[in-house]
Amino acid sequence: MFGLVKGLGITLKNMTKPKVTYSYPDEPLEMPDRFRGIQHFDPEKCIVCNQCARICPTDCITLTGKKHPDPEKKGKVIDTYDINFEICILCDLCTEVCPTEAIVMTNNYELAVYSRDELFKDLEWLHNNNTNIRVENNSAKPKAPGGKSS
Repeated sequence: MFGLVKGLGITLKNMTKPKVTYSYPDEPLEMPDRFRGIQHFDPEKCIVCNQCARICPTDCITLTGKKHPDPEKKGKVIDTYDINFEICILCDLCTEVCPTEAIVMTNNYELAVYSRDELFKDLEWLHNNNTNIRVENNSAKPKAPGGKSS
């Protein structure tokens, strides 16, 4: 009988505390600055170097390109860029290795779908995923080798 009264006491005590849950679909959660969400891809910046596809630990990135149609211009033009978010671990390695910053992480995290086939995202979808792009804090001054600020 004492256990029942003790349990009811704990319940009544916790009923007066403020709620710690969110009304998730109605109020989106605020993510930290360094949160790694879904990638945004800018095809105009891509030079088709394939570094992102090579460094990906899960091989979820497919990147193809073709020779530039103008013979005077060197380099390649991007043809396809696909990510399989079914196996992507959002490790941020593709953004770190990209020399032109064509791939950047966003704070978007909602990828819930009813079919696994919908987790294959193409160049157009990734280019349109440009809301909540993560901005690095570059305002901090680098320190000099002696430990003093410059």
